[in-house]
Amino acid sequence: MISKKFWSQQAETLGKNILGKKLTKNSLEGIISEVEVYKGENDPASHAYKGKTKRNRPMFDEGGIIYVYLIYGIHYCFNISLGNQVGAILIRSIIPTKGIEKMKINRKTKDIKNLSNGPGKLTQALQIGKEYNGKSLYDKSNDIIIKDGTQDFDYTKTSRIGINKGKDKKLRFVITNIDPKYYS
Repeated sequence: MISKKFWSQQAETLGKNILGKKLTKNSLEGIISEVEVYKGENDPASHAYKGKTKRNRPMFDEGGIIYVYLIYGIHYCFNISLGNQVGAILIRSIIPTKGIEKMKINRKTKDIKNLSNGPGKLTQALQIGKEYNGKSLYDKSNDIIIKDGTQDFDYTKTSRIGINKGKDKKLRFVITNIDPKYYS
């Protein structure tokens, strides 16, 4: 498990440094390969832009708090609150490494390339729903863990996707290559 201090990095530094970490839920695991940072009240694309609400409360909490919300009425998105400012980091994609067969069942697919390469696919593959909203990554009863992984990769920084406001901000971080030895 990574330390609480990890979440207190500047938002853009955190975006880069969370790449390669492992996202684990019970026997399911993958390498975090794509994220987007949402910087709170100064970021028009952030749910926190207009202030604190019941829905976005985790974005205003300490670092390492899970923020899950429903998008388009059908997909859950998995985020983690920032520790040094209001905001959250959206985990957009993982590279599956453990529990791949179970993830395929959860997603009702045999295609490993499309198993968890999007925020809705990721939450479906790992079975992460609204019940995790507001939980701490450091609560022993929580079965979602972020732990150290690999830093053996290249990455790129781009504009975020799927948003209408704040498109000019380069707050999307994506692994561009990863050594196959990290796949199970």
